[in-house]
Amino acid sequence: MRDLNELVDAARKAAARGAEHVVTSTPPPASEWTVKNRNDFVTEVDREAERLIAEILQKRVPGSVVVGEELTPRSQAEAEVVWIVDPLDGTTNFLHGYPQYAVSIGARVDGHLAVGVVQDIRRNLVYHGATGLGAWCGERRLSVSKVSDPARALVGTGFPFKHQEEIPRFLEQLKVVLAGSSGVRRAGAAALDLADVAAGKLDGFWELSLAPWDVAAGAVLVREAGGVITTLDGSDDILSHGSIVAGTPALHAWLTTLSRIG
Repeated sequence: MRDLNELVDAARKAAARGAEHVVTSTPPPASEWTVKNRNDFVTEVDREAERLIAEILQKRVPGSVVVGEELTPRSQAEAEVVWIVDPLDGTTNFLHGYPQYAVSIGARVDGHLAVGVVQDIRRNLVYHGATGLGAWCGERRLSVSKVSDPARALVGTGFPFKHQEEIPRFLEQLKVVLAGSSGVRRAGAAALDLADVAAGKLDGFWELSLAPWDVAAGAVLVREAGGVITTLDGSDDILSHGSIVAGTPALHAWLTTLSRIG
């Protein structure tokens, strides 16, 4: 069996190297942004951060495979250890100087999501967790909030900016959450949103379309902090380029009722 502590250590070192590259890089001018899809940009900063991260991960864990957003976007790679990497979650924020972006590194071990590290680049905070070992921010163990009443909940979300055909459905769901909660926030980096759920800063989170590298690391944190994370329809298959609902058990149950809308 793999020592999960060793995998967490490898992911933390790789995340630190990627974050160092990003924080010492100047956002390029808009003329140098590559458009992957509508409203979805990538730069050489993202690509080089992923190269550095992959280099460390594969050196520390020989035989492991890296599935990265920018260089190796394959969600179904097979190996004993598969790293699922977003080298810069929140690229648009980075490009505009909005201080909400992160490195996200998750790991599947023998087919099961087991390790997660999220490094908040601007705040220099490192969230880490592994199956059975808890979720942590530095030396502080994380726990989801104790809020169970939606009317007292602060809920995070993400806009369907890549899939604009989902906007009408999302807006109908947003009406329900705005009316039933104490507030909704959208900061633009799902890995940090999930870390905030694990830390009890957000009581719940939902988004209609996310990729595996957006959620792999954060999902481990949420589960190890006592929360629940599934797709909108309640499936545990969260690495399939689709919807995500996370939160305290009570808030997760409330948010999954949004599946009836649209």
